Amino acid sequence: MTTFIDTTNCERIKLDDFSGEMAEIVNRDLCGAEDVLAMLRWLKDGQKFATESLKNTHQLVYLMEGDGVINLDGKNYDVTKGAGVYLGPEETATVAQAGAIEVK
Repeated sequence: MTTFIDTTNCERIKLDDFSGEMAEIVNRDLCGAEDVLAMLRWLKDGQKFATESLKNTHQLVYLMEGDGVINLDGKNYDVTKGAGVYLGPEETATVAQAGAIEVK
């Protein structure tokens, strides 16, 4: 069975002033996903988010539009639309809009 999710209908949640907005687009309630959680995030100038360190969980951070900076293991990487980073269990990264703020 194939499930189509209209992400424009997913609830968009405003986070604090530094972390932008997010919407869960794959989860148990939307499509019955048991072991997968997918989110969209929107960042404006000066905003960033840090991934959580999750035990036994793999993460994929993917830039869908714009330019950004991903900080991984203390090093900044300039990224553009289509770039991403795979994080294994307990690995973390910080993502920000390019040029907006210092990323650590």
